[in-house]
Amino acid sequence: VNVDVVDKEAILFSEKAACIDCGISYPEFTPASFSFNSPQGACPKCDGLGSTTEFDPDLIVPDHGLSLREGAVAIWANRNTVHFMDFLDALTTHYGVDIYTPYNELPDHFKKALLYGSENEEITFYFEQDNRRFSYKKTFEGIINKLKRRYMETDSSWARDDIRRYMNFKPCTECEGEKLNQASRSVKVGNFTISDIAALSIAKAHLFFRQLKLKGKKEVIAKRILKEINERLGFLENVGLSYLTLDRAAYTLSGGESQRIRLATQIGSKLTGVLYVLDEPSIGLHHRDNQRLLGTLLKMRDLGNTVLVVEHDEETILSSDYIIDMGPMAGMKGGEVVFAGTPKALLNNKKSLTGQYISGRKTIEVPSKRHRGNGKNLIIKGASKNNLKSIDAKFPLGCFICVTGVSGSGKSTLVLETLYRLLSQKLYHSRLPAGDHRDFLGIEYVDKVIHIDQSPIGRTPRSNPGTYTGVFTFIRELFSRTPEARIRGYKPGRFSFNVKGGRCEACRGDGIIKIEMHFLPDIYVSCDVCHGKRYNRETLEIKYKGKNIADILDMTVNQSYAFFENIGKIKAKLKTLVDVGLGYIHIGQQATTLSGGEAQRVKLSRELSKRGTGRTVYILDEPTTGLHTDDIKKLLSVLNTLVETGNTVIVIEHNLDVIKTADYIIDLGPEGGDEGGYIVAHGTPEEIVANKESYTGHFLQKVL
Repeated sequence: VNVDVVDKEAILFSEKAACIDCGISYPEFTPASFSFNSPQGACPKCDGLGSTTEFDPDLIVPDHGLSLREGAVAIWANRNTVHFMDFLDALTTHYGVDIYTPYNELPDHFKKALLYGSENEEITFYFEQDNRRFSYKKTFEGIINKLKRRYMETDSSWARDDIRRYMNFKPCTECEGEKLNQASRSVKVGNFTISDIAALSIAKAHLFFRQLKLKGKKEVIAKRILKEINERLGFLENVGLSYLTLDRAAYTLSGGESQRIRLATQIGSKLTGVLYVLDEPSIGLHHRDNQRLLGTLLKMRDLGNTVLVVEHDEETILSSDYIIDMGPMAGMKGGEVVFAGTPKALLNNKKSLTGQYISGRKTIEVPSKRHRGNGKNLIIKGASKNNLKSIDAKFPLGCFICVTGVSGSGKSTLVLETLYRLLSQKLYHSRLPAGDHRDFLGIEYVDKVIHIDQSPIGRTPRSNPGTYTGVFTFIRELFSRTPEARIRGYKPGRFSFNVKGGRCEACRGDGIIKIEMHFLPDIYVSCDVCHGKRYNRETLEIKYKGKNIADILDMTVNQSYAFFENIGKIKAKLKTLVDVGLGYIHIGQQATTLSGGEAQRVKLSRELSKRGTGRTVYILDEPTTGLHTDDIKKLLSVLNTLVETGNTVIVIEHNLDVIKTADYIIDLGPEGGDEGGYIVAHGTPEEIVANKESYTGHFLQKVL
């Protein structure tokens, strides 16, 4: 509305949030204005993602210690033609450098030209043909510029996928990773924008909202909202997630963290009469945080709910009201209710293996003598990725090392994102960028690094423990040598369910047929031709000691170990599966039906069956997940076997039975998130216990 005033300047009144002097206007703010998933709030450049995909120099040159001749540039690593060497020689000569200088010692102006081109500066290139040298001048496009052009011009999805390997997510230049548009980023509460608050850890955000003081009308409006915010942040703290930041990407969360977030949302709903089923909620939790989680579960019970937990953790078992113990063993020898009753009654039960360990009648012994190592060390200096505070970490070789600390203290960052990636770069020329550090020493004492994680051994039903460990190859060779197979001219390939010839063609060797249900999940039914046996009639007629190939796949590892006791190669492979406590699984069991812990132990058995060099570093992230104490005892025996042959085993672990058997411990902390990232203590378990600042030492004292 424009108001004319007599003899004075007209006054403009507007309902909009705008200023005519500086030309700024803001839209009407709604809750959607502060959501990066809404067009109203999202940054227009990155569409609310907070990052854009750009070419990453560190992926193009993953190892800065190599020279151009040694393959520092990943996309040039295997190019050794005379023409290419002439080109490289001309390029380096023009800038006064040579191809043998390590990349990190090359001058910045050359690195810039190498990656982004020579702009208008022409370079004299040459090539030799018929003993004559031909020279020509042209500008150099630059590696990144050329990759960009090829990416935009190509129609091949394969070529784009290949180029995408050198691209990485970079913070958006407009919103600087905050995901919101300029208007939404300008609104502040308590001198903080919504992005500032989202970047806080749950503990710090909870403190901020508890201390937030509003006055008058603002206080009335915010009172109920603040009550909800504080309650929900409190629930997240109580389930041991105080170290997570509110803007943490969901895909970076571990399975245990995701489960506890879902648990916190259920506590907030305050429902009653609900049956909650949790599968190992203590995964990834330090014993200090576990007590708070148990308090939360008991609180849910007290609201009038039933909480059913599948768990191996001793503290959780003893805190329960009623226990159902399954067994007595695993696989074919399991499936029975061994015990049902109170924790007190479990301790006195003679049949229950769980009861025997909890009562102390059976234990995992503290080793009488710890490995001293070979005197060599892997040393990372100035590790500073994520929350690590520029720490110097020493890993003595030839030892069983445990990296411990409260949840979020930086264990995975140090071991997986820094140490493992550094070793992979040096030994295998991996392109994965390692965590920030000043220096890395001791690589010359190691020739192999193996990360044995809990990811599946195969994504399809075709993969199984027999094919993964290689034992099935020997079994197929054995069947091809039987008299009947030789008469018919059958080769080992005849006994594979992956190729034509011996497999059932109706199901293509799967043994099952997928029926697509369109809007419903697909269902699988047994093949009505081979009845799930995977092979055709002719192949199944070939028998060894009265068993056909399908019968062998249906055997457990223990059964086949006895069946093939006279066949050395097969017995050796099967023994490693028995040694890691997997005697109960079937040789042909579908990989998709194995748990994470089982998949990890199958991988471990494959490593055991290989001929070792005694200079290998094995890295395992919480290998006891999903394992009973009796299985942990078997696992520790296997890991110590690896150490005794001169190898180094590094585990990230919270389980006290594993920690107490370690030769060397690196304890990170003291807290999670921003308040973590320091080495609180290092040394033998006894030295950790003596350190009063270590939370791990406090709990470890009870089991030593």
